[in-house]
Amino acid sequence: MSANSLPEGAAVWHSLEVNKALDLLDSNADSGLTSQDIQQRLQQYGPNELEETAGRSAWEILLDQFKNIMLLMLIGVALISGFLDLMRLQSGNLKPGEVPFKDTIAILAIVILNGILGYVQESRAEKALAALKKMTSPLVRVFRDARLVEIAAKELVPGDVMQLEAGMQIAADGRLIEESNLQVRESALTGEAEAVNKQATLKLPEETDLGDRLNIVFQGTEVVQGRAKVLVTNTGMTTELGKIATMLQSVESEPTPLQQRMTQLGNVLVTGSLILVAIVVAGGVIKDGGFKNIQELLEVSLSMAVAVVPEGLPAVITVTLALGTQRMVRQNALIRKLPAVETLGSVTTICSDKTGTLTQNKMVVQSVSTNDKTFCVTGEGYAPTGDFQLDGQKISLEELPEISALSVASAVCNDSVLQKEQGEWAILGDPTEGALLTLAGKAGIEKDQWNSKLTRVAEFPFSSERKRMSVISQVQEVATGEASSRGVDPAIAAFLQSEPYLMFTKGSPELTLGRSTQIHLGNHTAPLTEKQRQKILVENDQMASKGLRVLGFAYKPLAQIPPEGSDEVFEQDLVWLGLVGMLDAPRPEVRLAVQECRDAGIRPVMITGDHQLTARAIATDLGIAQEGDRLLTGQELQRMSDQELEQNVDLVSIYARVSPEHKLRIVQALQRRGRFVAMTGDGVNDAPALKQADIGIAMGITGTDVSKEASDMVLLDDNFATIVSATKEGRVVYTNIRRFIKYILGSNIGEVLTIASAPLIGLGGVPLTPLQILWMNLVTDGLPALALAVEPPEPDVMKRPPFSPRESIFARGLGSYIIRIGIIFAIITIALMWWAYQHTHAAGYQGDREAWKTMVFTTLCIAQMGHAIAIRSNNRLTIEMNPFSNIFVLAAVVVTTILQLMLVYVPPLRDFFGTHYLNMHELGVCIGFSALMFVWIELEKIFLRIMGKKAV
Repeated sequence: MSANSLPEGAAVWHSLEVNKALDLLDSNADSGLTSQDIQQRLQQYGPNELEETAGRSAWEILLDQFKNIMLLMLIGVALISGFLDLMRLQSGNLKPGEVPFKDTIAILAIVILNGILGYVQESRAEKALAALKKMTSPLVRVFRDARLVEIAAKELVPGDVMQLEAGMQIAADGRLIEESNLQVRESALTGEAEAVNKQATLKLPEETDLGDRLNIVFQGTEVVQGRAKVLVTNTGMTTELGKIATMLQSVESEPTPLQQRMTQLGNVLVTGSLILVAIVVAGGVIKDGGFKNIQELLEVSLSMAVAVVPEGLPAVITVTLALGTQRMVRQNALIRKLPAVETLGSVTTICSDKTGTLTQNKMVVQSVSTNDKTFCVTGEGYAPTGDFQLDGQKISLEELPEISALSVASAVCNDSVLQKEQGEWAILGDPTEGALLTLAGKAGIEKDQWNSKLTRVAEFPFSSERKRMSVISQVQEVATGEASSRGVDPAIAAFLQSEPYLMFTKGSPELTLGRSTQIHLGNHTAPLTEKQRQKILVENDQMASKGLRVLGFAYKPLAQIPPEGSDEVFEQDLVWLGLVGMLDAPRPEVRLAVQECRDAGIRPVMITGDHQLTARAIATDLGIAQEGDRLLTGQELQRMSDQELEQNVDLVSIYARVSPEHKLRIVQALQRRGRFVAMTGDGVNDAPALKQADIGIAMGITGTDVSKEASDMVLLDDNFATIVSATKEGRVVYTNIRRFIKYILGSNIGEVLTIASAPLIGLGGVPLTPLQILWMNLVTDGLPALALAVEPPEPDVMKRPPFSPRESIFARGLGSYIIRIGIIFAIITIALMWWAYQHTHAAGYQGDREAWKTMVFTTLCIAQMGHAIAIRSNNRLTIEMNPFSNIFVLAAVVVTTILQLMLVYVPPLRDFFGTHYLNMHELGVCIGFSALMFVWIELEKIFLRIMGKKAV
């Protein structure tokens, strides 16, 4: 067969015999490929590398920041302002001490700062593919031209024959030719924590799930034990790792709800500003009967354009999100992408892994069955403290020697170690065996003590074919408690007559029971009847139906140590001890978190690679699903079209035995249904789904670098409850963003209307310069807005459904509030402006006739302070609130007021900002008019309370 006709894809390899696979790839199990074959196939398939598509360059990201419509308008304003200053400079019309181009420089500085701010947020390159590439092995051993050689992994081609040994990282996907006790850790790829026992001789059905392809090895996984010879079937982007890389690169990043809302806000503000500018210029031209005052009209237009753009808003939002990330880190949620803080508040569906996130990732024995009775076992984690209960009542172990006997078997037939580290009980070894040691500890059986009573002398190790293990121990004499008396420990005295050895066996309940002919009852043994056998099998099925992992235990007294390899002879005629059922127990705090999700209108969904019975048991226990709710398996999902999945995705809360492609499809189906999805994951296989999700959440403890790089958020404690806490914080952040947008834009509209009215009511000149407006938008608005950003949460923040992520920034009355308050702002300021103009132009006035402009400037600034104090709550009056519950608002009001007065009374600042000295009478009038703003907002609250309406 020629290389040109090699089969494409990996779907068939696990369903082929080894010889058939070798024939299809025209390879030889002993000699491998020839040099000629290798060159030919390298040309056809290319190097064994993950290919990266080109992304945006740093320059492109930076230039994109200046395509923002508000920044473009500010750039236009800066250029026109510079042109007008240049004309005045050339005509000699500058006032004494006036600095030319200061407005232009100030505006362009703001534009550049906002551009840099956006660039820093967006320029964090996606490093998921780089992390994926690290998983590929640099060197590999292959058979070529009948010789074993070491080559660079990128030179591998389909048809190569690899040699694998313990500790090696696998460099390509391949079909096993032969193996010896091969175990491969595939957790990064499949999510399954335990190492997989591989078997070369198997021929599997085509639809076999990825995690069950026991005759295939995958690129990026690690050989834990044994050795093997492997036929390379897929390289580069056709490997399972390559498919993940393809999916990662095909997922396009969508703008977050906050980014969409800010774009909408910019469009509305700029459009409204341009319309208003056109009206003012047209009105001025008509009023003057020509263009004789066009320069003055242009200056008014420039001031209006600067006034409408909230220059401080991007910085305030960035700081707000940064403060949110700090609060979240304290709750064990690390935010990798700043906008994700607010995005969390919009989540409607949380898709969570089971192991380690919803559960403790610690196997815990839940149930023990012996002598026709089933006992419940209490306790959490690996701590050897808990009770044995029968029908809800605690029982004494002295009355039930069968439990002590079963606990001895659990401790002795065990290769793990239970120890206490820094106050926490931990396990060294297999989690299943750790659960058995904990069970024994609860029965007062400690492994260390029993190692001296039953000294291990031989064993029949566990294998996937045997599905059991046996330990042979020599019985040692110990003090029995009677004076000067030594003998066998009473807990095992009933096991023996005069035999010096005991064999304990544990494994598959059906197989272990099938080799048992007697049963241990109390302190004696009896023949195992068919009725008892059937009852044990029924109990096994009942435990398994609850999602428990069930093991059967038996023992046998021996007169001699069995020779190696004699397990089939000696593991017969066993004495049955009982069943032990264990579970990766749910985290205790998750039940409350799931309930909090439901109260908040968020739907939790479990997506796991585990068995459906286990998945249903955990999901039902936690409240994620109810009895009888629909469960979807990976195989069922595979047969569904995207349209069918979309129709069912809102009805399914449990997905079991799923693969990475399934996770991605589930997320996409939910998103097509309009859901806003948070997805958790820890393996390489989860990266595409994490990137596709609106919020990708990686595990900080068990997560791979690839999953972390593809995520928006990392759970430092791998705990579902942390997601709920972070979601609450996201809602608080969004509420505070809306609060300070109300605050900032209300004043901006007041500024615009005030500036526009000056020429229309016949006042000479522009009341505010662009520099003064920048001061208001950055300092007067900015500092209190930052203080409002740390306003504590409302009591009902997690007692309402999430707001739609697609709602307008002006939704739920925000737009009408901004316009209403802006108009009130303008009316108050225009009334003050009219009075101030008449006052400063009255006969006998001693001050500067331009001081009316400074009175307008000061009134607008101080009125905002009253606005900041009143807006802290939508419904409660200021006198009803604790003024120190947000000390930052009080501090911001005091500091901003002092800074504003410095602009009026400190000569260098007065000269730079173009303000004029105000006497105490004039300052008092400004403060009086400013206070009206605070009074109005408080009266609005009283009115809405009387009318029984809730404020925005």
